[in-house]
Amino acid sequence: MEKLWQINESLNSFVWGKGMILFLLFSGALLLVRCRFLPITKMRLIYQRTIGTLFGGKDKSEGITSFQAVATALAGTLGVGSVIGVATALTVGGPGALVWMWISAFFGMMTKYGEVVLAIVFRRRQKDGRYLGGPMMTLEYGCHMRFLGVLFALLCLFASFGIGNVTPANTITMSVRTYLPIPSWLIGIITAIIVGAVIMGSAKRIMRVNEIAIPMISIAYIGACIYMIIIHCDRLFPALNEVFTDAFSFPSASGGISGFMITKAIHYGISRGVFSNEAGMGSSPISHAAVERVSAVEQGFWGIFEVFFDTIVVCTLTALVLLTSGLLNQGLDGVNLSIACFEQGFGRFGGILFASSIVAFAIPSILGWYYYAQECIRYLFSAKWMMTIYRLLFLGLIIIGSTMELHYVWELADTLNGLMSIPNLISLVILHGVVVKCTKEYLRKS
Repeated sequence: MEKLWQINESLNSFVWGKGMILFLLFSGALLLVRCRFLPITKMRLIYQRTIGTLFGGKDKSEGITSFQAVATALAGTLGVGSVIGVATALTVGGPGALVWMWISAFFGMMTKYGEVVLAIVFRRRQKDGRYLGGPMMTLEYGCHMRFLGVLFALLCLFASFGIGNVTPANTITMSVRTYLPIPSWLIGIITAIIVGAVIMGSAKRIMRVNEIAIPMISIAYIGACIYMIIIHCDRLFPALNEVFTDAFSFPSASGGISGFMITKAIHYGISRGVFSNEAGMGSSPISHAAVERVSAVEQGFWGIFEVFFDTIVVCTLTALVLLTSGLLNQGLDGVNLSIACFEQGFGRFGGILFASSIVAFAIPSILGWYYYAQECIRYLFSAKWMMTIYRLLFLGLIIIGSTMELHYVWELADTLNGLMSIPNLISLVILHGVVVKCTKEYLRKS
């Protein structure tokens, strides 16, 4: 087992090295410039075509709706990525990691936009009548590189066992065991039963669950964070000062150590930023591609919204709660640090509520990633029994993930995320001209 983790550590160093981080930022920057800073210059239009549509009556889309696709995409990250991931980033990478999460999100908005546009353009309707799309289809039909499409789909399957299974399962266990002395394996079994009851139905059922759960939990969590920041408002500006100082300062007296810490801030800021918003990974476009009768550009606007809401709003609020609590350097990490912060503001009852909300976030996250993997299996295999085997393995790993150590869980998820991004970013760079063309045509008609 130790040998396997050494291999994982080597892979992690490669996929989150300087080259990969530059590739990730370059992909977003390329689209940002070519599309003339779309998230900034067309901010009002993006709002009108995304959140603005929710106040204009029921979505008339047939089958899976745009908002269900967005809720499923957000389910894959909120709670685990945007809450626990932030806690891990700040404790390991330092307060400066938050700045690099913002930077990754700024470029990531266009990365996600491009992914979604391409997913709609190159999707194909299958024999069952549903659309199938995502980087695997973009690579095959857009880049004519089926081997990379297959590679992406396989990596997505493996990633579904990390970011989409083991990580949230472990988070659920840590949250519950903070207050209840229940064995980890039993919590895993209960989680697997709950997840199994949902995934035995159709893809539509998964999206309906996420459509209801994600908005309710998000609103409650944001409200709690704002309250926590208000009661510690005297610490807000010192905390922000620490964030920027840690992100960019190079004290001459300890240049070597400072350089090392800044490297860690960049590493964990970018990697946890990708973990939180999935921009560059190519996973969430899989859910977007299932929406019927939709404009590729308008669906891409939802991708911009996802990154903004997930990282700029939720991750920032989470980070400010942690930084103003005074508990960041007290030896706590992950779930325990987050719970301690909310106990500080709401008492033990608040800690219990936070733990419950994390569980409520984590289950939709598992469902969202199961959906991604399900679509990849549809792409890779025609035999229905493959889905049955995957489903049993997926549920079994929920139980195993519940008993693993937190450090190993996050390192494995980071590696799988990075590997999955490589073929996706290749398709994005090769086909960025298609995204630019679609954008120009849409804006000309708007």
